[in-house]
Amino acid sequence: MNVKSAFLNGTISEEVYVSQPPSFENELLSSYVFKLNKSLYGLKKTPRAWYEKLSSFLTNNNFIRGKIDSTLFRKVIKDDFIIVQIYVDDIIFGATNENLCQEFSKLMQDEFEMSMMGELKFFLGLQIVQ
Repeated sequence: MNVKSAFLNGTISEEVYVSQPPSFENELLSSYVFKLNKSLYGLKKTPRAWYEKLSSFLTNNNFIRGKIDSTLFRKVIKDDFIIVQIYVDDIIFGATNENLCQEFSKLMQDEFEMSMMGELKFFLGLQIVQ
């Protein structure tokens, strides 16, 4: 699962001001600076803002964040469980029950603009055989 425009989903908690980037300058506004209301690619705080939003969403939906790996989330439902691993704007997940995978996919797509990449074949340069 890949999050489209992941970093644009994050919100920033402090005030950040930017000037116009080169090649996007408006001469009428050349002396202006602009306050950011949302995260922006290239901003150092952007990945953290996105992670905080996603983490909050998952914990509000009864996922438990890992104590050792804070990018690993799990949810237990009766005898079944689902595990979710976050890597920047990529999300991999697996469950003991296929319905849990489908429910998680729908939950995420209802909240964020996502694309399903299909069955996992490679992750971080490693080939995955299922």
